[in-house]
Formats: sequence, structure tokens, C-alpha cells
Amino acid sequence: MESAIYLVATPIGNLQDFSARAEEVLRSVDLVAAEDTRHTKRLLDHFGIRTPMVSLHEHNENQKSQELVERVANSGERVAVVSDAGTPLISDPGYVLVSQARERGVRVIPIPGACALIAALSASGLASHQFAFDGFLPARSGARRERLEQLGDESRTVIFYESPHRIVAAVEQLADLFPERKVCLARELTKRFETIHTTSALQMLEWLRADPMQQKGEFVLLVEGVEIAKEKVEDLSIAVKVLLKRLLQELPPKQASAVVADLSGWSKKELYQMAVNLK
Repeated sequence: MESAIYLVATPIGNLQDFSARAEEVLRSVDLVAAEDTRHTKRLLDHFGIRTPMVSLHEHNENQKSQELVERVANSGERVAVVSDAGTPLISDPGYVLVSQARERGVRVIPIPGACALIAALSASGLASHQFAFDGFLPARSGARRERLEQLGDESRTVIFYESPHRIVAAVEQLADLFPERKVCLARELTKRFETIHTTSALQMLEWLRADPMQQKGEFVLLVEGVEIAKEKVEDLSIAVKVLLKRLLQELPPKQASAVVADLSGWSKKELYQMAVNLK
């Protein structure tokens, strides 16, 4: 192995996702720079890896990065960087280190593997040809709502990470802003209780509130792009009108609109008004 900084992806849950190449790199480098050495020690112990470790986290990254780059540039050492789970730098430390390494001409080698946002996107059923990752949503309600409001003009699938104690509040705001927009909630990916659920924002909120167990764990939240949402609403609107028109031949507007609301997830009030107009 050449002298370089190796960015090593680690499992996000299932240890069988740890690649043979990643294992060999962590076994062969001179040093592992870990976000949390206690957490990474459990991974290394599981695979019988005894490589020395140092901490590299958000509070010491500026100071530690220079030291690690010097060790590679001047001493020819090989340093692996790992986060607690998944691919380093993706909402995790490592950016400062990689930037300094490239400025010094130190080679940076990615060792790809698990990444929660990509795993969630691939299984969500939402458009994957264009997407944007926006890290964690703001913790404060006002700032979070302001960020979500920006999705009104976003045509790409947008992906967020979210914590268990804020997930309900985030979905509440989504349901308030874009009740019919399709969203996906991917929870505990690759773990025993993995859940990947895709539905409208309003129905997602009802689903979350109905099952407190689905409010626990680590979350990836994906939101459908507005252009795709508009196209689907237009297509659905035609189908809804056809169904409503047929039911109105047998039922009064109130009953017909209630049936269509149950089938489509549309607002009963909106459908009733449509039924009255069609009648």
C-alpha cells in the first residue's frame, strides 16, 4: 500500500456490508483516524484488527488534520479515516483533512462502501436521476420550516438526515407545507428493524403518530421534487375526476367524495367541492 490518506466506508448497521478491501486497508495502514475511537474499536475488535487509532472529530479536526497530513507527506505513513458509520465526510468529519491533504499534494484514496443516503434513495421509489443531499435539518423549528419551505421550487429529490427526537416535528411541518408531496422515511437501514416507507407527507405523519416504534432509530428523510409531484397530481386529478364522476351516478356528492378520499388520500373537502361542481 502506498503512502496516502484512505477514506474507508464502514457498515451502517450490518457488519456483513464491510468489504474485504476495507478490512485489508484498516489492517495494513499505520494509523486509523476515527470519529469515535471507542465506537471504532468495537468494529476493529470484531475483525481482529489491531491498528493504532487516534481521534478525528468536529472539535479537533482543524488541529489534528495538519498533524496527520504531515505524517503522510513527510514520513510516508498510511492513514485511514473512518466515521462512526458509513462513508467519511458525509455529514461526518474529514473535509478539513482532505482539503489540506490535496493542497499539500498528498494522495487521497476512497475505499467505497455503505452510505445511508444512497441506500435510502435506491429503495425509496422516488426519482434518483437528480437528487440533492442537504445533511441534517436545522434543530430549531423556525429555521427548519424556512428550509423546508425552499422545497416548494425544488425539482430534485431532496435527502435529509434526521434524529429520532425531531423526526415527528419535521414531518409535521412537511405535511403542513406539502400535504400531497410524496416522501420516504428510511429508518434503521441494514439493521434488524429496517423500515422504508413511502407515501404522501400527510399520510406519513399519520403513520408515524400511530406507531411510536417508528419514531425511534436513525432516519433518512427523502422528499419528492416539485415538478414530478405536479405531474403526478395532474395525472391523479384526471383519474380522480373519472372515478368521482362514475360514483356520482350512484351516490350523492357527500358519499361519493368520501369514498374517493379514502382511496386517493385527497382532502374530503376538496373532493366534495369537485363533486358538487361535477353534479
